[in-house]
Amino acid sequence: MSTAECEQQETGWGILQDLPGDPMIWVLIFSELVAFGLLLGAFSVARAIHPAVFAAGQATLDSHLAGLNTVVLVTSGWAAARATKAVRNGQRATTRYWLLGAMVLGCLFIAIKLAEYAEEAGRGVGLETNPFFTLYFLLTGFHLLHVGLGIIILAVVCRRAGISGVETGTAFWHMVDLVWIVMFPILYLVK
Repeated sequence: MSTAECEQQETGWGILQDLPGDPMIWVLIFSELVAFGLLLGAFSVARAIHPAVFAAGQATLDSHLAGLNTVVLVTSGWAAARATKAVRNGQRATTRYWLLGAMVLGCLFIAIKLAEYAEEAGRGVGLETNPFFTLYFLLTGFHLLHVGLGIIILAVVCRRAGISGVETGTAFWHMVDLVWIVMFPILYLVK
């Protein structure tokens, strides 16, 4: 048995050990993707059951703010990817700048989303308005919590700016990006 096979057998991570960052982040990422998938599935089933309610609810959303937020979050993911490239090249200071940029853009995403929530609340729309808004607020609120957690993770790994930490933090951050890229058209655009 080769040394690599022995190490793989000892860690028990299998294919996860070939992914960037700590293998445990991938367990978390896969479980979070399942959770978001189930919520989006529930949203799709509820839309099929109540098409008029969902069409009316969707028509009141601000797709321009959500589109701006998509650009902000994708740009933040790009900055995180640049941080990963920088840390692999041994450029710790540059890594920190890119991570800081990703975090600032993540904070901007939160500010825009909160402005959108305030706009909705100003119209009297809330979690219990109808099934569309119940699922809309659950999905976007759950995602918003992940954006906040991702910012905290990036801040923690920014402190040391080591390869494994940065890869781990940016893997989580890219999951947050991916989920929003899937959620945005389902919530705001698909009729």
